Amino acid sequence: MSTPISLFDYRLPPEQIAQESIQPRDHSRLLVMDRKTGAMEHKKFFQIEEELREGDVLVMNDSKVFKARLNGECKMQNGRFKMIEVFLLRGEGTKWTAMIRPGKKVLVGDWINLRGLVAVVLEKQADGIVTLEMNATIKEVLAFTDLHGEIPVPPYVARAPEKLDDYQTVYAKTVGSVAAPTAGFHFTPELIERIKVKGVQFEFVTLHVGIGTFRPVKTATLEEHEMHSELVTIEAETAKRILLAKQEGRRVIAVGTTTVRALEGTQLRVGTQDVNLFITPGFEFKIIDGLITNFHLPKSTLLVLVSAFAGRENILHAYEEAVRLGYRFFSFGDAMFIH
Repeated sequence: MSTPISLFDYRLPPEQIAQESIQPRDHSRLLVMDRKTGAMEHKKFFQIEEELREGDVLVMNDSKVFKARLNGECKMQNGRFKMIEVFLLRGEGTKWTAMIRPGKKVLVGDWINLRGLVAVVLEKQADGIVTLEMNATIKEVLAFTDLHGEIPVPPYVARAPEKLDDYQTVYAKTVGSVAAPTAGFHFTPELIERIKVKGVQFEFVTLHVGIGTFRPVKTATLEEHEMHSELVTIEAETAKRILLAKQEGRRVIAVGTTTVRALEGTQLRVGTQDVNLFITPGFEFKIIDGLITNFHLPKSTLLVLVSAFAGRENILHAYEEAVRLGYRFFSFGDAMFIH
């Protein structure tokens, strides 16, 4: 039986799409919801401390965003030149997966000059994704993007922040994401220290956010949507400590949907691996007991994920309440704690 994506729609006034983080970040609003009953409370995010217990494990995604948008000039096979935007997604060796815009007239074999960094189009897929061969190593490309790239904020954000740190979590460590794991935006160093003093354990995994996270669902049903893979790294000691918490009956709480997919997609297998798990209603969660997350776009894979965890009716009711009360939505918006 197929599941229409239209079941995961809701109305959001455009003025409630947040354009920047609240300052200080931990003063954003927090909707606390019981996933079984749907009961809700309304708090400030710094009050998450009251919701956490000694022995809880907070698992965070420590991936760090790089300036993935580059502008250049494409020399096409007809000899003409065309201005091109290249959105880098993932590199391996000298090859990069990317999106290019406009891409319809760009052909395999075309050259793109990105202010001296040269990319050749090796492959072009039907969904607009291309494979590029760069004249530089991954390390060199990332150093280049740091100087010449643009911060890859989502299309609903009118203006990118001036500083990359404004689009990072305070614990971001491992470079590789093209979108921030934004549920972590609400944590400040001071809040983290207070939570640690309470006896809450912090663990970190790495999922480099790519197109799988933010690509919209364009199919009529969930079953038709293809989830692109993203790279996940789980360290052996991290897996060991999280498994021990599960055995001892302590809560494992994911900070963000990317962390959910890292944990549930790997089932804590150690190492670096690709994950393309699309979590839909009916999914059996084996690792996480709670979730800290933002408010997600209508008809998105992320809204489907949180609906799988807490129930579609509960989530849509919570979103309706959040809209009514003027919560701020999406990447720079307010948060939910689902327990």
